[in-house]
Amino acid sequence: MRAEGTVEAFRKAESLVAQRRPLEALRALGPVLDEAPDKPSVQLLAGRAYLFSAQFQRAELAFLRVIELDPSDHYARLVLGRTLQRQGRLSEAHTQVRLATTMYPDPAYQEVLGEIRAHIARVNASE
Repeated sequence: MRAEGTVEAFRKAESLVAQRRPLEALRALGPVLDEAPDKPSVQLLAGRAYLFSAQFQRAELAFLRVIELDPSDHYARLVLGRTLQRQGRLSEAHTQVRLATTMYPDPAYQEVLGEIRAHIARVNASE
């Protein structure tokens, strides 16, 4: 695929994810993933599409790949935490979101961290 085609496919996939059309986004992103599997932006977009389509294991792998390529990516840690939370892996989710919040102390991140802590407290109280 030519560079212009790769960029165009990536932009189309971004637009589809923004429209919450993740399966279409993954189809558009397929050639980009083949062409540039080690680009954090490509893996992050794929992870978001997987997350939005409830393909949690694939999302987790994509976000882990982003973190492997760029350990300072706070957003990848946040969405990895969300993905783990959706799988019921609250302790692991807490760790990733806490790291993301430490790296980027945004109120939205802190809200997610509070939500996970509350969920853990509810689970512990019911045991």
